[in-house]
Amino acid sequence: MAVSARHELKYFISQCQYQVLSRLLRQVLWTDSHADENNEYHIRSLYFDTLSNGAVHEKVSGVANRNKYRIRIYNHSDKIIRMECKSKLDIYISKRSTPISRDLCEQLIAADPTGLENTSSGLLRDVYREMRLHLLKPVVMVDYVREAYIHPAEEVRITFDKQLRSGLGATDLFNKQLPVYPPLKDPDQIILEVKYNRMLPPYIADLLSSAAGWAQRSAISKYILCRQHEGMDY
Repeated sequence: MAVSARHELKYFISQCQYQVLSRLLRQVLWTDSHADENNEYHIRSLYFDTLSNGAVHEKVSGVANRNKYRIRIYNHSDKIIRMECKSKLDIYISKRSTPISRDLCEQLIAADPTGLENTSSGLLRDVYREMRLHLLKPVVMVDYVREAYIHPAEEVRITFDKQLRSGLGATDLFNKQLPVYPPLKDPDQIILEVKYNRMLPPYIADLLSSAAGWAQRSAISKYILCRQHEGMDY
């Protein structure tokens, strides 16, 4: 499934800042229908990179147009498994996603693209090409808990990503007991993300400005944070 290019703004915020903004958003936006009673769900992504770590170097170098491949699951379950490609298109972001089976998931984790050249999925054909030409393979696990708020106007989606953890070089995607480690110096730090299509509705922009005006926009990449934590030398 293809998603049109969107704006994506990211900020580091503290626990105190999160508490204020979360209470405000709960009053004016909708909660995510997939979340639990606390409006949270767990995300685990297994990121892939080439033999030359192309995704890392392109991000660090600020390449305008670049791709990151990952497999994503929710709440440690194999009920929904998605192969995704998140693309940076100058100032915009776009995401392609396709559901995959547990068997295909395990095959991709093994960096085996056999048969993908015949799939009807353009995304999986791209994965096949990257595995064959650039030796795309899984490199790092990224875990966090997400709290999300949405609004249909401009498909606004505001999320708080908490408890960021890295599984380092592990690839055991479905292991609930997998040892994970905080890549941030302050493990309680939260990542605020604001996504929307063409423009952010004024009343939401005003709310964020009044409650989060103290937050400085940052080019945050959970993938890069976790690769840094594993000691990768750029």
